[in-house]
Amino acid sequence: MKLNEKSWLVILAVIALIYVLLRFWHLADSCLWFDEIFSVHAAEHDWSNLFSFVAQDLIHPPLFYVFLKIWISIGGESLFWLRFFPVFFSCVALLPFYFLCRALKLNYPAMALALTFLAFNGALIKYAQEVRMYSLLFCLALFSMWLFVRFLHLGKSFWILTLVNVLLVYTHYFGWLVVFSEVVAILILQRIKIRQTLIMLLINLAAFAPWIVAVWQASRTSADLAQNIGWIARPNAAAIFQFVFDLIEPFYFQQSTADPTSLFYISVPILLIISGATIVYLVDWRNKNETEKRRFYLLLIFIKAPIWLALAGSWLLPHSIWGARHLIIVFAPMAILAAMCIERISIERLKYGLIALLFLLFGVAFVLQMINAQTKFIWCGWEDLVQHIDHGKPQKIYVFEDLSAYLVWFKLRRDIDVEVTKINIDGLPEDKSYFLPRGFDNVRTTDESGIIGDKIWIAFRDREFNRSKPPLLNLIEKGYKIGEPETFQAQGSIVFLVQAEK
Repeated sequence: MKLNEKSWLVILAVIALIYVLLRFWHLADSCLWFDEIFSVHAAEHDWSNLFSFVAQDLIHPPLFYVFLKIWISIGGESLFWLRFFPVFFSCVALLPFYFLCRALKLNYPAMALALTFLAFNGALIKYAQEVRMYSLLFCLALFSMWLFVRFLHLGKSFWILTLVNVLLVYTHYFGWLVVFSEVVAILILQRIKIRQTLIMLLINLAAFAPWIVAVWQASRTSADLAQNIGWIARPNAAAIFQFVFDLIEPFYFQQSTADPTSLFYISVPILLIISGATIVYLVDWRNKNETEKRRFYLLLIFIKAPIWLALAGSWLLPHSIWGARHLIIVFAPMAILAAMCIERISIERLKYGLIALLFLLFGVAFVLQMINAQTKFIWCGWEDLVQHIDHGKPQKIYVFEDLSAYLVWFKLRRDIDVEVTKINIDGLPEDKSYFLPRGFDNVRTTDESGIIGDKIWIAFRDREFNRSKPPLLNLIEKGYKIGEPETFQAQGSIVFLVQAEK
């Protein structure tokens, strides 16, 4: 039985409600992690220093931090309020998604299925809850695509599209890939509008020029881009397959390399359904009208152009720029294209059978996430353990890696009596992908000679508490007696906080 428009709007509203509720699922269950702490730290700067601090980080434009500063000034820094910030933009993205589907003349069944893909996607849920710029990037990319389609079809919204694209590139450098995709789309689909499109591109470049200058000046002060992204591997076949699974995976997301890449018994059948539906759609290509063909081409450009540009950049530039979180800009057009192909299957029983199978797989994935225990992250150990420190008098805390130094400092940053110092000791491993922000001097870095005081705190992580190896051995050799540690264990490692006295 065919449903009327009102019924489909009710269905879309229900799916949208599920989309929103899933973004609040376990929202404040885990502490802030390193990059989220940087976000809050940047936003805590006064206006005169915020932009220079972010520029020294090199790898992200400042708009997200500006918005976050305003957000904090409204509601403070509770964990829920901070995490609500990215959720807010993820939910706002529903508006341009709906208008984009309408502008593409998508029917309601395809629209509902596309929204379902987005609502249940594990990567989108994860990045909707992370205090970083990815949900803002996702939201603005959807606004840009919708306004571009209006410009492409109706010649309208040019100036507001230009403004949105300025905001987009000031949110993340990958916003430029959306802009370049729109230039490619004009060249292929409607070259008569290339002059206006190039004007838009030039305005974006001119508006972005001040930030380019700021980053260039920051890079001259011994800032090294390799420190930020040198750890990112150039994408190989495995990385591309992992990204494909991220595009379609319901509920699950790989949190660390210790976790499975994907729940293949869920993701592989979904991938086969989408791939099969796309092949059937293309086999019947000759019977598609011009509107359908142009819609398919446009969605394909929105998907493929950013991916190919990211792949090319990752292999041609000095450092790889590949990352699924950066390519969040292609998740929505991918969901729309997949839904469109499935909905156009002409054999009704087959189509509804495949859709039923999809929902069965979504349901299984949801149940698995419900019954699996929430991951406990090792970085939450610092927040947990520093509660044991007496904050009523001056304290010295010595740490041995930038990661722990930054996390401990952030937790204790408002306590003027606590001094955090990072000690460099040969032979102690350190994850170089985490480092103290440039332009940040609240944590002193020194060698063993910098350890002073009759009573100090030591914070470190290892697999065991061993007094015969660094860093405890170094302290014992300096005449310290090591007390019994407070511990926090997660992800195969242990965080130790222990007091040492002479």
